[in-house]
Amino acid sequence: MFLAINLALKSLYRNKTRTILSLLGIIVGVMSIILILSLGEGVKIFIINQIKSFGSDIIEIEVKTPKTKKMSIKNISGIVGGAPVTTLKLKDLEKVAQLDNLGSWYGMIMTQKITSYHNKNKQAIISGVTAGKLEADPQMKIERGRMFTEREDRGLANVAVLGYEINKYFFPHQDAIGQKIKIGGKSFRIVGVLKKRGVTGFLNLDNNIYIPLRTLQKKIMGINYVMFAIFKVKNMQQLDLTVQKVITILRHQHHIKDPDDDDFSVNTVKEMEKILDNVFAVINILLLVLASVSLVVGGVGIMNIMYVSVEERTQEIGLRKSIGATNSDILQQFIGESVVLTLLGAIVGVAISFIVAMLATWLAQKNGYLIEFYLSMKGILLAVGFSLLVGLLFGYYPARQASKLMPAQALKKEE
Repeated sequence: MFLAINLALKSLYRNKTRTILSLLGIIVGVMSIILILSLGEGVKIFIINQIKSFGSDIIEIEVKTPKTKKMSIKNISGIVGGAPVTTLKLKDLEKVAQLDNLGSWYGMIMTQKITSYHNKNKQAIISGVTAGKLEADPQMKIERGRMFTEREDRGLANVAVLGYEINKYFFPHQDAIGQKIKIGGKSFRIVGVLKKRGVTGFLNLDNNIYIPLRTLQKKIMGINYVMFAIFKVKNMQQLDLTVQKVITILRHQHHIKDPDDDDFSVNTVKEMEKILDNVFAVINILLLVLASVSLVVGGVGIMNIMYVSVEERTQEIGLRKSIGATNSDILQQFIGESVVLTLLGAIVGVAISFIVAMLATWLAQKNGYLIEFYLSMKGILLAVGFSLLVGLLFGYYPARQASKLMPAQALKKEE
């Protein structure tokens, strides 16, 4: 076996250009498998951590298209591209909030509006929230000023709390508190400025402006519904029971008897993690199948190269056989060549994947996304193992053809 590997290395070294071209398909295939698993796992962990940043002791209520599953494509496309679901109201949330096991909470709607101060204009995300947002969201911190009150929310007050970047853009050299900005053409008095928070769920919350939910509903958007709500759970041991109580209340509020007609969904962090695991598992399988095509293509390239190699080295095969080499020796030599070729490709692929993962992590974190892409041992073993299997499968037939050559016939062919 050592002799076969030694001969394989010498042969590959003699034909450097051909070897490099043969390696490319394997390198790309190995990189694809490793990076798909690495990037997928990194994004999944990032999303889960972003969800947990709101607290692991929460229940989320959001709208849902009736007669669809909450994580189905039909539901998502219905909410994004179809008519909005308008049945979730503040009175529903206030009814849910009466449950003993629920604490602080907030309802929320979002839109985008041109915001202006003197001669400066900026497209900003406007978040209408109830006054409980500050208490229910542990990551939201006031740097200066205050949060608006429930009384201001119910009174449709034109007050605003600026995100860190918005404040920095409009008021780089002065205190924003007490100043007035225009949102959608209406004047709002600034009562608070938030501390820097960064990106959460691919959304830069520092570019948010928070105003009372009812003010956004009535004075800007002209609606009477909410998009979603977050409730803090007091006793997590009663989480499942509390979720069932929430569902019961909302069905009663919306006069729903058939669960298929639910126009809302109630989610927990644990459930979201499970859903994400299932979603990314399916995505990874599909992408791995596509990535494996690169390795198969690389394997076909190796098989072609091996056929050419056998054809060029017919005399060498004849000479080795004439001095005692067996069919098994020749078979091992050429299979060894194929395996060494794929192993070299796998090693280079792993090395490049490591560099790409580090670069992707650096770029993501530079842009405010706290994502870390790392190479999992599972991904490396899968990629290397599959590449070696490809080398064996696609190298076997040319090697078998070489081993069957008769010495006299091989020597005569070269003359």
